[in-house]
Amino acid sequence: MIELKNISKSFPMADGTVDALKNVSLTIADGEIYGIIGMSGAGKSTLVRCINMLERPTSGEILIDGENIGALGSTELRKRRRKITMIFQGFNLLMQRSCLDNICFPLELAGVSKKEARKKAAELLETVGLPDKGSAYPAQLSGGQQQRIAIARALATNPEILLCDEATSALDPKTTQSILELIQEINKKLGITVIIITHQMSVVEKVCSKVAILDNGVVVEEGDVSEVFTNPQSDAARRLVFPDGADTSVPGFASDSVIRLVYNGAMVADTPLIAKMAMDEGIAANILAAQTKCIGDKVFGNMLLDIDGGKEELDRAVSYLENVPHVIVRRVKA
Repeated sequence: MIELKNISKSFPMADGTVDALKNVSLTIADGEIYGIIGMSGAGKSTLVRCINMLERPTSGEILIDGENIGALGSTELRKRRRKITMIFQGFNLLMQRSCLDNICFPLELAGVSKKEARKKAAELLETVGLPDKGSAYPAQLSGGQQQRIAIARALATNPEILLCDEATSALDPKTTQSILELIQEINKKLGITVIIITHQMSVVEKVCSKVAILDNGVVVEEGDVSEVFTNPQSDAARRLVFPDGADTSVPGFASDSVIRLVYNGAMVADTPLIAKMAMDEGIAANILAAQTKCIGDKVFGNMLLDIDGGKEELDRAVSYLENVPHVIVRRVKA
């Protein structure tokens, strides 16, 4: 378990002090994929660098399995860091080394024999789906392939925690999807705790079970991804979940007649859901706002509906929609 207790980090500047983190407290369970999301400058990268003590917090404690890693000496901290590995937006591969040698590098630093390191590296190339790229150099690979090599290198020391700092931000959507699927597979297969730092809500929706929203160095909201995504409470969360302004505010309509649908992988149907509800149940719905997209044969996104006809009609609509797989229904509060 990872526990962040009142973590603050300040940086001295020429014109004063910048408070990058302010009393951040989080608990991340073993084996979880946990998202930390915020806009640029929110303090995300500073926070992730504090977790492995690349940045030492100005105040607060970081406990891993009950051990305060900030109190460790340099030798003990180096040993602990072997179990906390990191991948980055820029891959950070050694360009003069082959892919196999890149993966071997942390093993060499740990004193593993060359034969054993190369065997382990070959196994990891299989794990990340690039068994034939051992002799290639990073410059010969695509961005997605380079990130796979970076993931293999991160796994070389059998880590317990994998930190991903904007690891898919430089990749196209299709490649991002494949990297996230690989991270999910590694999490399930190896039981590694994964912390994903990102500014993309779509990344959190895809792989994370829980999320913390960071804004100006403060955690303004945290919880299950499904709950934060369907019913964001903070202004920062609303900006991330509804970037085009489809917020919970619905002026001109009675708040007790409005519901939000969240499509979380619902199957695409020949007849749109709202039209089907009208045909099946005779319930008319006015679409106030919608942000939906199809990925393959599945629908993701949000929709705000106004149900005319009073509380009984609203209850019937909610009951009908709650029985649709992968559709979450929320009554919008005033």
